[in-house]
Amino acid sequence: MNALDLLKEDHDVLKKYLEMAEEGDHHDKRDLMSRIVNHFREHEEIEEQIFYPALKQHPKAKDLVLEGYQEHHVVDLLLQELERLPTGDERWPAKLKVLKENVEHHIEEEEGEMFKQARGVFDKHELETLGTRMENMKAGRPA
Repeated sequence: MNALDLLKEDHDVLKKYLEMAEEGDHHDKRDLMSRIVNHFREHEEIEEQIFYPALKQHPKAKDLVLEGYQEHHVVDLLLQELERLPTGDERWPAKLKVLKENVEHHIEEEEGEMFKQARGVFDKHELETLGTRMENMKAGRPA
């Protein structure tokens, strides 16, 4: 699978989970939070270990990649806070909203400028190779 298509699919799932959490469309907030955390961390791992290092080698994309790492860091901090906070705490919905806004901003930048840069520096075969490596990592196989 093309790396950008794989990342887009991950983004769509994450957005769906965050929407469900914000709207309260799930009976168990802890279960949904666990899904969000697991999905984000898996996604973050394939980006930070495969996609970002490959893209960072290209000078025009370096700043975007460095920003992506920092955005991941902010989301990680918010996820840690939400995991520790009881779902009934009055701050929980506000933190969830900030998490959702940060993730949506990150996705918008990736799917916009970063994907545009990636299409400019990687050919079709390279995107397929990166996608295969990312799929393998997600499946627990050697990347």
